[in-house]
Amino acid sequence: IDWVAERKPDLICITGDLLSRARGQPMLNELLARLPSDPYIVLGNHDFALSRDPFSEPVQLGRLSRGRLLSDQSVVIELRGVEVEIAGVDPRSWLSYRTSRFEPCDATFRILLCHFPRALDYVPSGRWQLILSGHLHGGQIVLPYGRESRLLLAHPSSRYRQGLYSKGGATMHVSPGLGTTFVPFRYFARPEATELVLRSG
Repeated sequence: IDWVAERKPDLICITGDLLSRARGQPMLNELLARLPSDPYIVLGNHDFALSRDPFSEPVQLGRLSRGRLLSDQSVVIELRGVEVEIAGVDPRSWLSYRTSRFEPCDATFRILLCHFPRALDYVPSGRWQLILSGHLHGGQIVLPYGRESRLLLAHPSSRYRQGLYSKGGATMHVSPGLGTTFVPFRYFARPEATELVLRSG
């Protein structure tokens, strides 16, 4: 949070898994309040205890101290003189909607926030220029083998693990995130808050 505040970004986006238990809400609000501007937020599967983590509890997310929660909604804002659409997918409905429920938008730049990286396989070609997602926690517990290979113990067959991917005119960034699930540690899966610098082609 302090690092983000120092960077003073034009746009802050949070791609889900804010809470696993209701008792974390006061700390969440304390952290959000320290951000330099209102973030755009979508929820993840852990926010609804839709996971194999036996310690997760469904959370009735209360009022956020800061930020705009997007649940199958989009907004158009102006950044540096450019119209930017920011849309957010509810993690409970994303499969049924396949992220195509959003009406066409003529904003110059269009960003989709979807917790699940497989959104890249489902979005209509050309609809979004940037997709921001998370979900995999960088694997959380990863076994390195060979010089470059890594085995993710959770989601071992995932196509989109972390970093940048492109398909159908969209670029997607999968954040490794900051949190954990099931066990409170990571192994060979460093947590990360990511700064993306966008440049026109």
